[in-house]
Amino acid sequence: MNTSTTNSTHQHKKNTHGPYNFFLVTISTSRAEKYGGDGTVSNPEDADDMSGQVMRDIITQNGHHVVKYSLISDEVNEIQDAVRSAIDTDADIIITSGGTGLASRDVTIESITPMLDKEMPGFGELFRYKSIQQIGASVILTRAIAGVIKNKAIFCLPGSPNAVRLALDEIIIPEAGHIVKHTKE
Repeated sequence: MNTSTTNSTHQHKKNTHGPYNFFLVTISTSRAEKYGGDGTVSNPEDADDMSGQVMRDIITQNGHHVVKYSLISDEVNEIQDAVRSAIDTDADIIITSGGTGLASRDVTIESITPMLDKEMPGFGELFRYKSIQQIGASVILTRAIAGVIKNKAIFCLPGSPNAVRLALDEIIIPEAGHIVKHTKE
């Protein structure tokens, strides 16, 4: 990389360090049935949600804020309602975890894609590229996506703690300010 490209990138990202507000949604029918997916669960620990805990911990350890955690079932209406609720908060970034697989009950992508104003295909591409080191050829099953809905970034992640950690540590947190800057323009 040449120096002018590096300087241009640094200048472009200048003053984009936050802190930012995150709205977290865990999509899991089994957890929602066991722990209550009706908005009564406000902490991932209360739902034995390792991925939710990883999301919250990484976000807060990086100086950002979690404005809300929500646990819902793998149902199109519940997913879309949760995203609409997130849009109505002061969240800058919405992250969903779960429901991205190939099983018939996995409807996160189908629920959120029609709501997107803009897609960020580079996120899914980069996430799958980085995931190859962890899961090998199974990466072809990964349907992680990202986009923008009403000036808010949304990331739909698989439900595994390792996938959540990879996405947040290596992609979302490092680019959060840059993304938020552009979604607000």
